[in-house]
Amino acid sequence: MSALDDELDYQILKLLQKDGRMSFTEISKEINVAVSTIRHRYINLIEDGTLQIIGRVDPNKIGFNAYASVLISVKPKSYMKTIFEELAKLPEISFLASVSGNYDIEANIMCRDMEHLNELIGDKIHAMEGVFDTKTNMYMKIYKFAQPDLELAKLSSKQNE
Repeated sequence: MSALDDELDYQILKLLQKDGRMSFTEISKEINVAVSTIRHRYINLIEDGTLQIIGRVDPNKIGFNAYASVLISVKPKSYMKTIFEELAKLPEISFLASVSGNYDIEANIMCRDMEHLNELIGDKIHAMEGVFDTKTNMYMKIYKFAQPDLELAKLSSKQNE
């Protein structure tokens, strides 16, 4: 059973998505459930991996000024697993996925500046055995950086019933 299938878990997640610093007491008042129940559900959501508590830092305010999406082509394909493992270790990579199309991997990268980005792609990514080609798309200005609203997943699961 998904957390979206349990109305109480869903309400807790929805409130935390709006304000991740909301206390158990505030949540319990909002949805009229005992604080101990909220605490128990919260711990379960963390333990089962549904909820992850992170502090999101505004990259611009701490000096990350170069953002890019890097598409990576891998040949031979037997290197895919190793390359994913190596890329996942790089702290500059915030998103990593396999993709369809002319490339195999997409990595979203945040760097201090263009020199840092160039070093990362040229000296680290291109140096990985099996990396055949890359294509870099620079993000000129970011207009939205957020997680999707939980309501989308709930609507999707209802449509599949």
